[in-house]
Amino acid sequence: MNRRAKSLNSIKLSERANYPFTAIVGQESMKLALILNVIDPLIGGILIMGHRGTGKSTAVRALADLLPEITKIKGCKYNCDPKSKSALCEECRKRAAKSNRLQVEKASVPVVDLPLGSTEDRICGTIDIERALLDGVKSFETGLLAKANRGFLYIDEVNLLEDHLVDLLLDVAASGRNIVEREGISVAHPAKFVLVGSGNPEEGELRPQLLDRFGLFVEVETIYDLEQRIEIVKRREAFERDSEAFAKANESDQRDLRQRIVSAQQCLDKVAIEHSVLRKIAELCIALKIDGHRGELTIARASCALAAFEGRDSVNEGDVRQVAQMCLRHRLRKDPLESYGSSARIEQALERIFPDQEPEAIPAKRRSGI
Repeated sequence: MNRRAKSLNSIKLSERANYPFTAIVGQESMKLALILNVIDPLIGGILIMGHRGTGKSTAVRALADLLPEITKIKGCKYNCDPKSKSALCEECRKRAAKSNRLQVEKASVPVVDLPLGSTEDRICGTIDIERALLDGVKSFETGLLAKANRGFLYIDEVNLLEDHLVDLLLDVAASGRNIVEREGISVAHPAKFVLVGSGNPEEGELRPQLLDRFGLFVEVETIYDLEQRIEIVKRREAFERDSEAFAKANESDQRDLRQRIVSAQQCLDKVAIEHSVLRKIAELCIALKIDGHRGELTIARASCALAAFEGRDSVNEGDVRQVAQMCLRHRLRKDPLESYGSSARIEQALERIFPDQEPEAIPAKRRSGI
């Protein structure tokens, strides 16, 4: 291979490479929230709000390289899981009826970007009415929801997206199915994905009804620690110079974290949460006057995912303390002087209801091991 060919190959590799998840400096809460959603997608996605240039989009795109490949039915445009017969698309269901053994293939976990200017047709897909009427063929052009099935749908600047589109996305994310109807013709397909939104609160806020629908909320801030800022610059420069070498240098950490996530996914169903812990979670939500019951559900699921991630088969109060902020902060009844609720109010409630354990006793970085 000549030098020019090698150079072109290296350019292509660098274009495909994503910044390694384990190389991200700081922002431990954001990284943990993303990992918990990977372990248990039922948590309901994550909303990341904060300053520009704090690694929000970098962290989401880094998931593509971190996550293990999925097994899908070969040729399926919806990434159908051969093990989940009830969630197959219409085409795969017909194939399964004809043959007991479906051909499968490996594929990367999809991480799909949703541009701000996207229309409802681009997101949900469109039905070719003319072909259906003239040829009697149901032709469906897939949208972003189809591509995101069994993966992540990422919306940067979600607070600038039209409310009806955000509402639509949240409804599909909750139901796991996208239904498109036009002129009496209906098409449905599986659309199970983790919705990840990010944005800058200075550019606008989401309505409280939409905020509540996101499972976790993390507010990221610019890092002001001198050594960490220097390390961020060093790592980014090394990545830009030679992304392939940088990826190889972080390969061991990526592999270890990937294995921890896979192990957590496999043992999640075995994690137990005692009645006494559930009672305190409910007391916490009552004390903070959280509307609805999504608060308790999210804390319980996130705590179980955290316990599984740390290799334990039961939830303890430390798990609840660690996830409570990201589960409840965006669900607080808003004070006009606060942007997204007050973390101090949650801390005070935690001190009253979980008095036996200090929040500093188990630092997030050491416990999560990210």
